[in-house]
Amino acid sequence: MRKNHIDIISMGCSKNLIDSERIIKRLDAKGYSVSHNPEVPDGEYVVVNTCGFIADAKQESIDIILQLALLKKAKKIGKIVAMGCLTQRYIHDLKNELPEIDYLYGKFDWNSFIDILPDLKVPQDYKIWERSLTTPPFSTYMKISEGCNRFCAFCAIPLITGRHKSRPIEEILEETESLVKKGVKEFNVIAQDLSSYGLDLYGSHKLAELIEKMACIEGVEWIRLHYAYPSDFPEDILDVMAKYPNVCKYMDIALQHISDKVLTNMRRHISREDTIDLIDRMRERVPGLKIRTTLMVGFPGEGETEFEELLEFVRNAKFDRMGAFKYSEEDDTWAAKNLDDVIPEDVKQDRLDKLMELQAGISEELNNKEIGNTVRLLVEDIDGDIRICRSQWDSPEVDMNYYVSGSDAKPGDFIDAVITAAMPFDFEAKAK
Repeated sequence: MRKNHIDIISMGCSKNLIDSERIIKRLDAKGYSVSHNPEVPDGEYVVVNTCGFIADAKQESIDIILQLALLKKAKKIGKIVAMGCLTQRYIHDLKNELPEIDYLYGKFDWNSFIDILPDLKVPQDYKIWERSLTTPPFSTYMKISEGCNRFCAFCAIPLITGRHKSRPIEEILEETESLVKKGVKEFNVIAQDLSSYGLDLYGSHKLAELIEKMACIEGVEWIRLHYAYPSDFPEDILDVMAKYPNVCKYMDIALQHISDKVLTNMRRHISREDTIDLIDRMRERVPGLKIRTTLMVGFPGEGETEFEELLEFVRNAKFDRMGAFKYSEEDDTWAAKNLDDVIPEDVKQDRLDKLMELQAGISEELNNKEIGNTVRLLVEDIDGDIRICRSQWDSPEVDMNYYVSGSDAKPGDFIDAVITAAMPFDFEAKAK
């Protein structure tokens, strides 16, 4: 066990990762050494930033804590600290069921833990938004708001994060400028609900204004948008995407389903017709746009007719990027209280498999059309003589990689390459 050393273990999404980075910055300022996601924790404290989104993620967080409890018993680590989404929701239950945890905090009060630690040096001055990046030095996530007002029937996020709260435009721009000076080129803009950005602070949609101002900052090479909501979508952002070459022609917008019956049960506040019209307008107004979406199978009310309707929608829409998951009932959500989860698990899995098999074929078809095209790529990593890269249409960790030969570029460099081969979810290319 290392004295004055603290391990941070981040679970779940990139929004959690940003919170961990802010914690690391504060610990650095107080003079502690910090490791992020170590293979073998050995700190005086080990902080687990938990996820509480779905059942599997919750169990993974609990499993990590139980593994740490064994290390603590063997005196290989010191105290265990748990924070984040799972503890925000279940803090009283966890106090009773996991006594191995020494300190419990929610998603928003983790500063209390840092404040009880003694200063090992004169603390540095820093802005409240400052963080120590755990991502590659050329790429980061930028969280522009927290929380959600949508209250979809299946989703526990509003129960965890509370109401939607936007960060001020000026603060985000100041952080962007600071990160550019440190070498960041790629900004993956994230929120639980991008579409509502600005409504609480300014009384109107401000996503387009924010992204336009970010795009005008010298040194910002790519801005990529994640987690828009289809209902009340701020369509002026499409004009910004079309106008600025450093705003990636990429939109991550979770549609969840297409059947009017299922969308109504989900409380999504949008219809099949309006969804299709929105997709058509997005593609018309932003030439070259690639859409990533997420869909759900097995939600109450999805019979075979509704599932076939979903398959047909995916066949016609031909999404460039798509993920999907099975419905699982979450405590205290509207669906858990009002709808019976009666679709058998094997049926849900079969539907998920069929949906993803369909998407794999669509993805391969679309990718094959890219062969021979020249693309601008960001080098992420090197494997022997191969550069592992991403395009503007590919978000870190979830989208496609380009395996490029014939280049001596370094991670963080941009290169042009010609696509030579395509697979369902990756490309091969040769540098120009």
